[in-house]
Amino acid sequence: MLVLGIESSCDETGLALYCSQRGLLAHNIYSQVKLHKDFGGVVPELASRDHARKLLPLLEQLFAEADVARGDLEGIAYTAGPGLMGALLVGASFAKSLAWSLDIPAIGVHHMEGHLLAPMLESNPPAFPFVALLVSGGHTQLVAVEGVGRYQTLGESVDDAAGEAFDKTAKLLDLDYPGGPNLAALAETGDAVKFRFPRPMTDRPGLDFSFSGLKTFARNLIAAERGTAPLPSRPVMADIAAGFELAVAETLAIKCRRALVQTGMRRLVIAGGVSANKTLREVLSTALAKVDGELFYARQEFCTDNGAMIAYAGWRRLAAASFDVAANNHLDLAVEVRPRWPLDELPSIQESA
Repeated sequence: MLVLGIESSCDETGLALYCSQRGLLAHNIYSQVKLHKDFGGVVPELASRDHARKLLPLLEQLFAEADVARGDLEGIAYTAGPGLMGALLVGASFAKSLAWSLDIPAIGVHHMEGHLLAPMLESNPPAFPFVALLVSGGHTQLVAVEGVGRYQTLGESVDDAAGEAFDKTAKLLDLDYPGGPNLAALAETGDAVKFRFPRPMTDRPGLDFSFSGLKTFARNLIAAERGTAPLPSRPVMADIAAGFELAVAETLAIKCRRALVQTGMRRLVIAGGVSANKTLREVLSTALAKVDGELFYARQEFCTDNGAMIAYAGWRRLAAASFDVAANNHLDLAVEVRPRWPLDELPSIQESA
């Protein structure tokens, strides 16, 4: 089965082709970072318009790279949520129109399920069951995963997501957009133990997170260290960035270890944009070694939003569905997206190879 995946939930346009027999055939992605940089963040209307401009050229490029034709497609998967309403609608409308023209099924995919399953694209994929840490700009969740669609939320952030806290702290340090990656780059030259940041909500039971306090701590520290200048010196800023990054990583690691002990599972999957962070991967690897755990994650290019994860997640659900082309029960032309969509509302499916 050959499936086209389309990702357009925010500021990256991603497409990919996944074949059930041959695996991932090709993928490409267009980032809107330059478009939004002057605004210091994503402008939803501009994001939507840029998705509309880029989808068709990216699709033609994808077909040429994989040496396949439109008529070879057997299904289309698109991100139906969560995400920006306008951006989601662009991708969904494109997918539905293309599927209708080819007389093939189209299926909406949960963005975070795509991230959760992205490590399945690697040569050593995790086996079910496992605990997943979904950590990005909009989400920080611990989920017990028994199978595709069999999810139980164990804990989540009660305020800022980890990636959101990265971005806000980067803004306090006057770093360019995108803040999170730039803060991580600055942290590489800093001393992570120069300033002792708190590890929020680790001194009490439970698996929920809170990161807004770390942002406040950083703001107060910046004010204390800057003197009469607008900002502290560059070396001090690097120390603050490194201390903040380590605090986030160790907080996540403490809760992940706790989740593995609580569930009795040994495998941990980390997914989402923040899962690309080197410090987080190192801290988690050390923490899991103490409990005989295994750590899995996707390659760097599949940590951020991408079409490959949507194509794979869509294939898993399309392969489990029953479509009768002759009866036209695959042609649902309604375009529906869900900017907010709890992960545990997804239906489970029968496992497929």
